[in-house]
Amino acid sequence: MMPKLDGWSVLRQIRQTSKVPIIMLTARGEEQDELFGFELGVDEYISKPFSPKILVARVEAILNRTNPKANKVIECGGIEIDEDGRTVKVDGKIVEMSLREYELLKYLVDNKGIALPREKILNNVWNYDYYGDSRTIDSHIKKIRHKLGKKGKYIETMRGIGYKFEVR
Repeated sequence: MMPKLDGWSVLRQIRQTSKVPIIMLTARGEEQDELFGFELGVDEYISKPFSPKILVARVEAILNRTNPKANKVIECGGIEIDEDGRTVKVDGKIVEMSLREYELLKYLVDNKGIALPREKILNNVWNYDYYGDSRTIDSHIKKIRHKLGKKGKYIETMRGIGYKFEVR
């Protein structure tokens, strides 16, 4: 259903030269189509309509399977974020954070130096299905700054925009 080449042809061409993970997202939901996709080497076959959350989960599962990573610890200005353990340390001391606080801090650190609008933070941390007030970010930032102590100053308020994480 694609212009020029169909998905099967594209899949065959990719598999001739690469083992890159492939998720086939298609309107063809018949069992024989799905089986044919797996015969050609697709890693996941998803028929429309589909849930965006399920798509993201399947992408993450494939990436984790194909790129196993060691325990990843992000260090930034005396703040350590252990992704596997979901812990935060400030100057070597563990800081207790809620799941949302942890995810918000990690998102800010992952995007350090970038001014992040509240809407973008909501979409990436709270996901697209959040219908509350964007000011909830402000209260979470306040709690995170308090928990980080002197390191809380790394989270800068960008008036009229949102927030930025920057170590100076």
